[in-house]
Amino acid sequence: MNSELIYDIDLENVPTHIAIIMDGNGRWAKKRFLPRTAGHKAGVETIREVVKECSKLGIKYLTLYAFSTENWKRPKLEVDTLMNLLVSYLKSEIKELHKNNVKIATVGDISKLPEVCIRELDNAKELTKDNTGVTLNLALNYGSRNDITNAVLDIVKDCKSDKINIDSINEDTIKNYLSTKSTPDPDLLIRTSGEQRLSNFLLWELAYSEFYFTDIHWPDFNRHELQKAIYVYQSRDRRFGGLK
Repeated sequence: MNSELIYDIDLENVPTHIAIIMDGNGRWAKKRFLPRTAGHKAGVETIREVVKECSKLGIKYLTLYAFSTENWKRPKLEVDTLMNLLVSYLKSEIKELHKNNVKIATVGDISKLPEVCIRELDNAKELTKDNTGVTLNLALNYGSRNDITNAVLDIVKDCKSDKINIDSINEDTIKNYLSTKSTPDPDLLIRTSGEQRLSNFLLWELAYSEFYFTDIHWPDFNRHELQKAIYVYQSRDRRFGGLK
């Protein structure tokens, strides 16, 4: 076993795509009598560690639920903090990410984000576009129902303009109209902090994913916890509706 592994992971059978709902920053902070913003800052440190570990393990895609369409309802201070953290993360980490062959991508309608966020995201994507290591896919202003609705509207428009034939529409057609079209469906979904729901995240894409829930808050989710999730994933019998 690799000396850096504390779980007996088969490195030839790691998930191609891991999606994570990073939950529990606020609860982590509350337990420590700190403001919620402190929890979000601690959560950024976890992102750094998890991305590095995914690179080492050979994970090709990592999608992080960073900011949902519903998160705009949170207090302005918290929203502003999240946006500022996104900018500071990209500014401070992009050179290291690029050096480590990480490719930055996004899903969701980032046009609604502050201009400074859009600018840093565009710069990061342009710099790393040719990298071939793990793709760090940031779900920003993302909601799956909204994404599916937009896909349906676009399909209808293209049917009306004869770009596609209504009789030719299938599951692949729909996938190609989603903002996640350039990534394979997740093999493994991880949600931290004890909640066991999807919260409008990748509803179409998670149809046959394995789910892993942990009570650990996101700021405490380290590389060993990621290894544990992958170890549990590898013990599952994935049949995709069929039999083996």
